[in-house]
Amino acid sequence: MKIAVCIIRIGLIAFITMSAFNPDLGWCASSSHRKAKAKKKHSVHVVRKTKRMSRVRPSLAHVAPVVVRSNDNQADVLQKQGKYAEAEVLARRLLASQEKKYGSEHLLVSNTLNNLGSLLKAQGKYAEAELVFRRALAIREKQVGSEHPLVATSLNNLALLLKTQGKYAEAEPIYRRSLAIRETQQGREHPLVATSLNNLADLLQMQGKYAEAEPLFRRALAIDETVQGTDSPDVATSLNNLASLLQDQCKYSEAEPLYRRSLSIREKRLGSEHPDVAQSLNNLGELLQDQGKYSEAEPLYRRSLSIREKLLGSGHPDVAQTLNNIASLLKTQGKYVEAESLYRRALVINENTLGPDHPSVTTSLNNLAGLLQEQGKYVEAEPLYRRSLAIREKQLGSEHTLVARSLNNLAGLLQIQAKYAEAEPLYRRALVINEKAMGLDHPAVATSLNNLGLLLKTQGKYAEAEALYRRSLAILEKKLGREHPLVGTSLNNLAGLLQAQGKYAEAEPLFRRALEINEKTLGEEHVEVAKSLNNLAGLLQAQGKYSEAELYCRRALVIREKMLGPDHSEVAANLNSLSELLRAQGKFAEAEIHGRRSLEINEKRFGSEHPVVAMNLNNLANLLKSEAKYAEADVLYRRVLAFYEKQYGSEHPWVAKSLNNLAELLRLQGRYAEAEPLYRRALAIDEKTLGKNHPQTITHKKNYDGLPKKLP
Repeated sequence: MKIAVCIIRIGLIAFITMSAFNPDLGWCASSSHRKAKAKKKHSVHVVRKTKRMSRVRPSLAHVAPVVVRSNDNQADVLQKQGKYAEAEVLARRLLASQEKKYGSEHLLVSNTLNNLGSLLKAQGKYAEAELVFRRALAIREKQVGSEHPLVATSLNNLALLLKTQGKYAEAEPIYRRSLAIRETQQGREHPLVATSLNNLADLLQMQGKYAEAEPLFRRALAIDETVQGTDSPDVATSLNNLASLLQDQCKYSEAEPLYRRSLSIREKRLGSEHPDVAQSLNNLGELLQDQGKYSEAEPLYRRSLSIREKLLGSGHPDVAQTLNNIASLLKTQGKYVEAESLYRRALVINENTLGPDHPSVTTSLNNLAGLLQEQGKYVEAEPLYRRSLAIREKQLGSEHTLVARSLNNLAGLLQIQAKYAEAEPLYRRALVINEKAMGLDHPAVATSLNNLGLLLKTQGKYAEAEALYRRSLAILEKKLGREHPLVGTSLNNLAGLLQAQGKYAEAEPLFRRALEINEKTLGEEHVEVAKSLNNLAGLLQAQGKYSEAELYCRRALVIREKMLGPDHSEVAANLNSLSELLRAQGKFAEAEIHGRRSLEINEKRFGSEHPVVAMNLNNLANLLKSEAKYAEADVLYRRVLAFYEKQYGSEHPWVAKSLNNLAELLRLQGRYAEAEPLYRRALAIDEKTLGKNHPQTITHKKNYDGLPKKLP
């Protein structure tokens, strides 16, 4: 059985491969749905996930106030409208005027430099922004001394820019210096100290240092509540930041009341249509989506969108961000047509307002590519992934963590097409980047290890894959605790690998522990629990424990129908699993009912030419073969074969599986002369793409060798 690889909040990619029992793994803050899978001799379907755009957090990088000038006021208005290029022109004009009037090292010049740096940063012009911020810092250090609060502000702005570029090691000491200055000069309870604490904590959070970040967030919140009162807008921001940290750890029950309190404060103090209210609605919507509460999340997203469109205009980058989140929610529910239109609209907004090479454009490209990939539109998805990667390498440098994300995404697309030799170096490069940028024991590294492990497992390199899976599990247990949902995912991955090797006794306690973690942390009716139930059911089925397996499988189906609706692709996956289980018990009539319902759902959702539909047809053909309905089975097997050849080319491992399945059917009918060339072709594909020692190659060779030597 093939098991899903988790993805974590920073957005690295994960995979789900499907085999006998739809082993679909959970993960913290999932943003995509899984699809059904095929059985042992059938096609294996891989699904990848992309992260929706992250929650908006206030930068908290206070810029010193500037003298009011008409150009500056106009620039500020343009900046709020997302018209950064126009604002930049005015900021440069003001800068030139100030330099001419006051000289190049006046404090007013440093103020304008800070504002200009922020505009450059917003446009993704990081190298220019850094020079500007450093010049502003140098002016302030010279004019007011190295310990002045204005210097702390410049340090804060520079650190924020470095963090955006993934230069965490450079950013941290700068944030700490800014904090120290503010504590010394303004006192430990000053609101700007809370700002510095929030910024430093956010940096630690991005590095997965949750234990270090939490006390800083809590201290910032305490300062804001003490100094400004319990319902000030700054308190709302600190509540939002702390809730974000808890959400990243999947502590949803703790995060939700904080988000709701933040929203309440903002509505009360700022009005119901303020941009910060839109942000709170967006954040709460994402939390609800993470918990599978889709019907509650959608109206919050749409209200956030309405506010932003009204206040900022329909072409603002913040509008694009909300469109991405709504699209992600729709995608999770399998509403691909609606999701695609929103993703494309978000992409156009970002390209128009930020330019075609801005990092935010790459997020839109990745999201759209992921949606296309999920629909089996690989040819359309690949150039989007490659464009995203090229932009990130150009704008952020070749060793940025976002480059690692793009490498993972592209590798996943190549992997699903069995282009393993192309995919592996991309996965390995992503791993190296994450290890260098985040450290050897960051959750992002665990994700990269999982992705590479899955690729190796797909190629039958079980020993190498196991070492990576175990290292990934150790990292997650150390960094997130033994009862985190991502630990459950990692346990499922390792258990699936053990199951693939027939090590059922070792796999079962891991599957059961994963189920227990998900039930405890997410609730007994969460869709991730359904995935764990299916994984365990698959293992029990493999051991012939059909009664127990059926109980788990049916419970998973009930959860999915309740949480996702009767026509969701995950429901179809569960129906497929149940059909396979019933077939194994000889309950052909009931198995066929569920198998055909699964096919109907997927054809309605994906169309007649999609990998998951091919999987349904394949499994239905297997069922018909078991009932000796050979003519009907033959038609379906040939339809599946034709689809795979069209979709993946004539030398894909799934083509080999289809050839083998059709050959097996012909052999059962004594049509040995027709079966023999199909076996030979399947074996040739296997040896070329997977190697002679791969389990699939070995199985197909045994089937071929079992064919009567003297053909009639």
